[in-house]
Amino acid sequence: MLFPSYRPRRVRKNETIRKMVRETRLSVDNLIYPMFAIHGKKVKKEIPSMPGNYQLSVENLLKEAQAVHELGIPAVILFGIPQVKDAVGSGAYDEQGIIQTAVGALKEKVPDLMVITDVCLCEYTDHGHCGIVENGEILNDPTLEVLAREAVSHARAGADMVAPSDMMDGRVGVIREALDAEGYDGIPIMSYAIKYASGFYGPFRDAADSTPEFGDRASHQMDPANTREAMREAEMDVAEGADILMVKPALPYLDIIYRVKEEFDLPVAAYNVSGEFSMIKAAAREGWLDEERVMMESLTAIRRAGADMILTYWAQDAARILRG
Repeated sequence: MLFPSYRPRRVRKNETIRKMVRETRLSVDNLIYPMFAIHGKKVKKEIPSMPGNYQLSVENLLKEAQAVHELGIPAVILFGIPQVKDAVGSGAYDEQGIIQTAVGALKEKVPDLMVITDVCLCEYTDHGHCGIVENGEILNDPTLEVLAREAVSHARAGADMVAPSDMMDGRVGVIREALDAEGYDGIPIMSYAIKYASGFYGPFRDAADSTPEFGDRASHQMDPANTREAMREAEMDVAEGADILMVKPALPYLDIIYRVKEEFDLPVAAYNVSGEFSMIKAAAREGWLDEERVMMESLTAIRRAGADMILTYWAQDAARILRG
């Protein structure tokens, strides 16, 4: 037996030595803050299922982004709620659309903040699905053309990075080709490479007004039971030109984050999604757990699993703690 010659408690006996031997470091630099942009003026509408998060008109988005930047958080990811939705999600690539307008304003007012844009159609279609629908079926290849137009419009507006979340087959390659053809070969793609058909997205769909009008998204998002399929999805995106691979959700899929980090020589992002955030918020509100402690434990676990970047609604709260 190792005991008594080896006593692990020797390096746990006070906070100083615990910090010295700590294996996983969570930094402000690992954080990305999601934000929701909406048309209008003086809009700051709290999302009931996501306390402390808001749909923001552009001038309020700028104020929030400035606060994010001052905390040292390096990047935000934007989601847009358009004024008008239609069957093909044309608002997604409107040069005067909400995301295009918000990106331009952010890059003018907070130029050092990295602006990432979500590339998908679910917020922009009147049926709430991530692609073009015909006879109840989501069409893969016609959707790719629209996603490419959306990504190019975001780059033209000034986005620093695009993040396709639609889960259509082949979309990374089509987007990469379109960006390069328009002279945006320097814009990286953070692919939602592994996005599960999860029950943890409910609050986000309230925030982005993107609940499907019929059916579900199981035909294009991944089955939660599958691991090997996840690796194939990631491999496809690498081959098509992805610069960063994302796993979504994060906490129920720490094993997948670990596998991706081990198998692919690319940065890995993980999305600590709305349901993960809201269930801890709700439990803390009831006094069942310590929100700050569980928040930091959760983010550290995601980092420990292998995530280089964490998209999280706790980014500002975590940054304040990390900065002391």
